[in-house]
Amino acid sequence: MARKVFYSFHFKNDFWRTQQVRNINALEGQKLATANDWEQVKQRGDNAVKQWIAKQMEGKSCVVVLVGESTSSRRWVKHEIAKAWNDGKGVLGIHINKLKDNSGNSSPKGSNPFEKVVPTSLGRNLGGIAPIKTPQGVTSQATYGSIKDNIVDWIEEAIEVRRKYR
Repeated sequence: MARKVFYSFHFKNDFWRTQQVRNINALEGQKLATANDWEQVKQRGDNAVKQWIAKQMEGKSCVVVLVGESTSSRRWVKHEIAKAWNDGKGVLGIHINKLKDNSGNSSPKGSNPFEKVVPTSLGRNLGGIAPIKTPQGVTSQATYGSIKDNIVDWIEEAIEVRRKYR
C-alpha cells in the first residue's frame, strides 16, 4: 500500500512542478487545491488556512516539501513543516528546481526550508535533521527519473528520522 503524504510547496511558482511529482503515482497525496480554491481558503483568514492544512494532513505519514526557488520563505510552508514535525510525521525536502515549469523553464535552486523552522516539540531548527534531497540529473527528465526511482525510499528515511526524535 502506498504511503499517504501531504505535499507542501510554493503554489504560484511550483504548482506545475508539483503536478509532475504527483504524477509519479508511487504515493497517495492529498488532492491539490486549485488557485481559486486556495484563494478562497486564504480569504477566510489565518484560522481557516490552519484548519484546512490540518484537515489535509489527517491520515498522512509524511510531509513532502517540494523545494523550489522561493519555497523556504513561504509562511504556510513553514507552518506545514512545523505542524508535521509537532504531529510526529516525517518531513522530507526534495529540490524540484530542475524540473521544467509550464513554460519549459527550470529555476535556481532554493535554500533549505528546514533551517527556518523551529518546531515547538524540538526547540531547534530542523536543518541537518530532516532529510533534504537533490535529485540526480542535469535535465528535467533525468531529475524526474531520479525522483521517481527514489521518492519511496526517501520518505521511509524521513519517517525513520522522525521516529528517532520521539
